[in-house]
Amino acid sequence: MPLTLATKGHPAFIKRIIGKDEVRRHLANLGLIEGKEITLVSQVGGNVVVRIGDLRVALDRSLAQRIMV
Repeated sequence: MPLTLATKGHPAFIKRIIGKDEVRRHLANLGLIEGKEITLVSQVGGNVVVRIGDLRVALDRSLAQRIMV
């Protein structure tokens, strides 16, 4: 399921990232890679804030829907 449908506050693992190489590279530079644990912190209008380890990252809806958990 896409990250936008994840349960807030519950850790999940990134199973797959959908998109072109440049999108996958951009997300990897933010620390979003397959197998990594991610927690949905908040969601407003489809835009999300996630926690990856000690980092918090804000993503717009289009990027968040490319991350499968």
